[in-house]
Amino acid sequence: MDSDMEYSDDDDLDDAMDYYGNEDDIDNVDPKKTDPEFFLYDCLSVDEVEKLLNELVEKLSNTLKITPSLAKVLLNEHKWNLNDIVERYRDNASNLLVSSHIKGGHGKKVTHGTLLCPVCIQSQASDKFQSLSCGHSFCTFCWSTHFEIQVSQGISTQIRCMAPACDVLVPEDLVLSLISKPQIRDKYQQFAFQDYVKSHPELRFCPGTNCQVIIRSQDLSPKKAVCKVCQTSFCFRCGNNYHAPTDCVIIKKWLTKCADDSETANYISANTKDCPKCCICIEKNGGCNHMQCFNCKHDFCWMCLGDWKQHGSEYYECSRYKENPNIANESVHAQAREALKKYLHYYERWENHSKSLQLEEQTLERLKNRINEKVMKGLNSTWIDWQYLFTAASLLAKCRYTLQYTYPYAYFASMDASSARKDLFEYQQAQLEAEIENLSWKIERAETTDRGEIENQMDICEKRRITLLKDFFPTTTNALESI
Repeated sequence: MDSDMEYSDDDDLDDAMDYYGNEDDIDNVDPKKTDPEFFLYDCLSVDEVEKLLNELVEKLSNTLKITPSLAKVLLNEHKWNLNDIVERYRDNASNLLVSSHIKGGHGKKVTHGTLLCPVCIQSQASDKFQSLSCGHSFCTFCWSTHFEIQVSQGISTQIRCMAPACDVLVPEDLVLSLISKPQIRDKYQQFAFQDYVKSHPELRFCPGTNCQVIIRSQDLSPKKAVCKVCQTSFCFRCGNNYHAPTDCVIIKKWLTKCADDSETANYISANTKDCPKCCICIEKNGGCNHMQCFNCKHDFCWMCLGDWKQHGSEYYECSRYKENPNIANESVHAQAREALKKYLHYYERWENHSKSLQLEEQTLERLKNRINEKVMKGLNSTWIDWQYLFTAASLLAKCRYTLQYTYPYAYFASMDASSARKDLFEYQQAQLEAEIENLSWKIERAETTDRGEIENQMDICEKRRITLLKDFFPTTTNALESI
């Protein structure tokens, strides 16, 4: 099988050359050590994955001298760990068919006398019956009807014996031998293939719409995989949107909480706020949180409405939630209000950065129009002179995306008052947010003469982002232990 190993984001390779130094030195850089998001994986077709799985089935079947159908049951139940299965069953392969531990069944005909089917209560010749390793026998008509009903409900590899409280799984060869309808057979094979891929720890379906690509990687970290066909990006570990530095368990809790408390948080969905100085209504139409009132020219923060100068460059306090030191002595209702206030603090910033990413797409369009106007007027510039701004906008989006996913991490970290890393995380989060807002402000007002200043700010932002991810990005071990 041809390998198509690739980096998680092709564009990041070009950025890495700028970030790590001269092109002559790039070959000497080990991205596994320098980039916490570095990730190797394959983008495979359905045929390639079927070939991969069939090779494992054939190898196990030959090793243990069992049927391919039973080999599939074993591999699917043991997450395709062939070595583990061989070590466990090599010495008792003859007992595989009756082992309740593996829950594997094997179809066989009953070849003597007349039997009564427990399902349809009809007496039929014994050659019209099939039994599994558990010994339960049913007529072929009832088996085929059972299979069709199960497949119509989306069940395939988990079809079990019809006897009450029997957990023996029905092997593939028996199912396919008794399903006569072509469309049901196709559905069964389709569902079975999906089950096999989902049970294989190194395989993930691309979540892109109607995309048939399957991602394979031996690195089970919660890293970002990008489909080479549809360009959909997602977390390889859990299959959700990429969420570094928050781990898979925390982002699941966060999204569940956001869904549960969505009505409570509706009040923050408004896109307008009053200027804290002149009280005129202002609409946010860009991604930058550094606002300047068009009426009184007052500079303030969109999130906390504080004077922008007081945010300072040394410490950006807006992202940190200030705990009430006396909350433990307050009433239950007061504690509940404080808990809601804390959640809304983090949710508002999470939602704000999500909206900022969307608004910055509009800012980019306005930027293109402004550049086009300047170029068409011949104001001593060409499109090449402005290309650095589009690179800056791309980096800004990447940094803001990472920043958005720091807030679920920060919310749940705030629950642990004894966390020694909490202060460090909040400091790095604040530093990253301050530099991102600075870059966003400069991009929206950039001229060709600002290239050096903006590229310097880009370098600062990316270094802040990489530092935060290196310190707080979940490792493979931690991620697996938390699932």
